[in-house]
Amino acid sequence: MASCWAWGSVARQLPLRLTAGTFFLNSALSKLRADEATAEGLQQFAATTYPFLGKQDAQKFVRLLSASEFAIAAALLVPVVPATVAGAALTAFSVGTLGLYLRTPGMREEGSLRPTEQGIALAKDVWLLGIGVSLIADGVNADQ
Repeated sequence: MASCWAWGSVARQLPLRLTAGTFFLNSALSKLRADEATAEGLQQFAATTYPFLGKQDAQKFVRLLSASEFAIAAALLVPVVPATVAGAALTAFSVGTLGLYLRTPGMREEGSLRPTEQGIALAKDVWLLGIGVSLIADGVNADQ
């Protein structure tokens, strides 16, 4: 019976893990080729919400961001990584990007959670939060 549950869990998780994992892999690869202006723009944007990020070199910031995205991609795409671990990594990252969305001026319509045109790119990351929480829940259920 446990074997049937395990296969069902893998089948349920596969579309979630492949979708989010390939998204993170693509994002990490694109940041590897970031020029100085792109690196500075990304760092300045992140530092408006998380000021401690502005204290390091912009290229180092982008390399660390890319490395974290590679790590999340690997956790999602490598099937031996438990769902709770992959889900926790994805959830933590998505909470950070949603923090950018909620706390950066101009991302939301005044007095609302609805995104402005500029905020759509971050607001859509709520799906990553949903996938992360789903993986955690599935992993916890599989452990019981």
